[in-house]
Amino acid sequence: MKRILYAIQGTGNGHMARALVLLPLLKKYFKVDVLISGRQSNLSPPFEIQFRCSGLSFVYDKSGGLSYSKTLLENNLGKIVREIKSLPVHQYDLIINDFEPISAYAAKLRGVPSLAFSHQASFLSKNTPRPSRKSLVGEFILKHYAPCSHSIGLHFRRYEKWILPPVIRPEILESNPVDSGEFVVYLPAYGDSVLWKILSKIDAPFRVFSKYAAFWYKKGNVTFEPANAKEFSRRLISCSGVITGAGFETPAEALYLRKKLLCIPIKGQYEQYCNAEALRQLNVKVLDKLSTKAVQNWLIEGSSADWPERSMAGRLTEKIPDLIYSIIDGQGIDQIIPLEANVAENTW
Repeated sequence: MKRILYAIQGTGNGHMARALVLLPLLKKYFKVDVLISGRQSNLSPPFEIQFRCSGLSFVYDKSGGLSYSKTLLENNLGKIVREIKSLPVHQYDLIINDFEPISAYAAKLRGVPSLAFSHQASFLSKNTPRPSRKSLVGEFILKHYAPCSHSIGLHFRRYEKWILPPVIRPEILESNPVDSGEFVVYLPAYGDSVLWKILSKIDAPFRVFSKYAAFWYKKGNVTFEPANAKEFSRRLISCSGVITGAGFETPAEALYLRKKLLCIPIKGQYEQYCNAEALRQLNVKVLDKLSTKAVQNWLIEGSSADWPERSMAGRLTEKIPDLIYSIIDGQGIDQIIPLEANVAENTW
C-alpha cells in the first residue's frame, strides 16, 4: 500500500474542515500519516497526528489585516529550517499538501513528489480572478509559501483543467435546505459591538457566530453565540442568507445551498480580495466595508447566485484516489480530469 503524508496548515478553519472530509477517504486506499503546523498546531482533531511543527504562521493586526512586521518577528527562522531538514519525507510515496510550508520545502529539498491540494494552489493560474490592484507580496506568498511538484487547485470555477470545485462537507451535501427567515453572520474581523451597532438598525433577525462571545446572548434582533462548527452548519442550512468574509469554504457552502450571500473581504488579506473578484463574477454582492445601508440594500436587492459548478461539487471526492494514483505513477491528471474547450464552462 502506498504511503502518503497529508500536511495541513493549522491556521484557519478551511484546511481542517477539508482534512475531516478527505482523510477517511484517503485511508481506504493508502497508508496515511498526518502533519499539522502553524499557530494552532496544538489542535486536537478527531484523527491521529504523527507530526506537529511550529511552521510559518501569519500574524494579523486588530483590524484583521496581515501584519508583515509581526509575521517576521514572531516566526523563528532557525527552527523552521530545522523542521524542514528533520522531517522524514523520504519515507513517503507522495506528500499531499494543504498550504503547509514545512512538508513542501522538505519534499522539494529531497526530491519527493508533492501535491498541492488547496484553494491557494488555484492562484498559480493567471486565469484565476485577481483584484484590479495586484499585490506583489500577496502574489509571492501564494506562489512560494508551500511550493509543490504537482498542483490541484480548488476554486468556485474551473479556470484550468487542474482546478476543481470546492470540497463540500457531507452534512452540507446531504442536507435539505429550508428558509427560517434568519440571517447568519460570520465576520471574525468585526467585534460584537460593531456588528450590533450596524445590524440592530435593520428590521430582520440576525444570528452572529462570534469568536469573541463566551456564551449565547441576544440583544434585540441580533443573537450572538460562540463560533461552533456543528451549530454553524445547522443554522447555515436553515437560514435565509449569509453575511461573511470573502474566504473560500463558507461562501462555497452558501453557494451550494443556494443561499443569498453577502461578502466583505478582510482588510489586508490579498487572497480574500482575489476571492471577492471571483464572487463578483458570480453576481455575489461584495462590500468593501460593512454598513447598515449596504446590508439593507442587499436584503432588498440580493438573490442567491447562480453557481454553474454546483452539480460538480458533490462529486469531487469520487475523483481524488484516481488523481493521487495517477500522480504517484507519473501519468499526470489529464486522463482523470478532461479539459474542454472552455474550462470555466465544462462539466464532468
